[in-house]
Amino acid sequence: MKNLLVCIILFTISASACTKNDDSTVETDISIPEVTAGITDVSIAGEESNYTFSVEIKSPDLGCNQYADWWEIISEEGTLLYRRILGHSHVNEQPFTRSGGPVNITKDQIVYIRAHMNNKGYGDVVFKGSVSAGFSQETLETTFANELETAAPLPNGCAF
Repeated sequence: MKNLLVCIILFTISASACTKNDDSTVETDISIPEVTAGITDVSIAGEESNYTFSVEIKSPDLGCNQYADWWEIISEEGTLLYRRILGHSHVNEQPFTRSGGPVNITKDQIVYIRAHMNNKGYGDVVFKGSVSAGFSQETLETTFANELETAAPLPNGCAF
């Protein structure tokens, strides 16, 4: 009875599936719904002041009504350094990688790389680092430098 109660509570809270093992323990499959776009990998090529970034994004794209519409590189202070516009949704291509550049930064300059969704704003899963030291995944408040949502360049539509 206790296991059933645990399953009902967990199901109510997280809509998870519960199964009973032979050893009378309850397994839960708790999944956090993806609600924004996040950066999952970054690679860089080129030389100082002329880098090309390849950025992998995972996003809950549904079509033009909900899709990752850009990724960008910003300084630690929140200055927009580069933005790569994404012209269409990637419903059947997750995660996906898109390259952009040239990015005019030094090899030691610390930057954030983050993704944006057309209807949900910035995601909090970003990459932070420098070309010389490397990049790692971190979280960043979605409100950090969110005034950049209206800064050019901006997408002018969604192809599909």
